[in-house]
Amino acid sequence: MVFRFATVQGKTIQWFLRRNCALTPTQLGWFYLSLCVVSLGIGAVFWFQGAVLVLWFAWAELLAVGAAFLLYARHATDGERIYLQDGRLVVEFENAGRLERAEFRREWVRVEPRLGDRSLIEVSGQGRSIDVGRFVRPELRPVLAKEIRMALRGA
Repeated sequence: MVFRFATVQGKTIQWFLRRNCALTPTQLGWFYLSLCVVSLGIGAVFWFQGAVLVLWFAWAELLAVGAAFLLYARHATDGERIYLQDGRLVVEFENAGRLERAEFRREWVRVEPRLGDRSLIEVSGQGRSIDVGRFVRPELRPVLAKEIRMALRGA
């Protein structure tokens, strides 16, 4: 079988779907630290020149940027992991550090679009369901659903 999104390792087929983030939280932290050093350094120069408000505005700016970076970093590692192993399909969805996990027997899984062809993909079976495909472009979600169905049939 040829997969576009999946990786195959032995008898395990895996799909890792993640946000497209330019910076990891660690890189963002280092960038923020360098921004703080530069901004506070400039503010200190103006403080010593007698313009005391510049340093206060620098602090306010860094607090606002820090809050925005914190929100970004909280969701930078969000993603979905789907894997088929030993006759079961496991779906793990991580959002802001909270993990949602659903496990299905291969024979009972249904993989269908939730509303239409470009909507999220609903994986359901045994009285449970979970939506996947949040991190895939809408026009590629049918391809992902087809891949999962193929893997379920071929497993």
